[in-house]
Amino acid sequence: MRYLSLFLLTVCILLGQRSLPKDEPDVKLPNGKSQKDEIIRVDYERNLKDAGDLARLAEEIKDDLEKGDRYLVSTKTLKKLDDVEKLSKDIRQRLRRN
Repeated sequence: MRYLSLFLLTVCILLGQRSLPKDEPDVKLPNGKSQKDEIIRVDYERNLKDAGDLARLAEEIKDDLEKGDRYLVSTKTLKKLDDVEKLSKDIRQRLRRN
């Protein structure tokens, strides 16, 4: 019985180790910087830019709605809403990747 439980424990440990993600070696760019660090830096800068664009678009949409009629929405405002959705989706994908 003792050997069986030891065997099962060993199998569980080995299976657990197999399912762990392998650490990929850090790829260096020709300038000597880490590729992973550069991707994270670029994503961060894009997230900041896109967040600024989101804030600007949200303010424009608010102004459009305040100026417009309550029964009518312009196609320009709908386009801005589509842009908001796309920007937020892009930011979310980049954040999940890191």
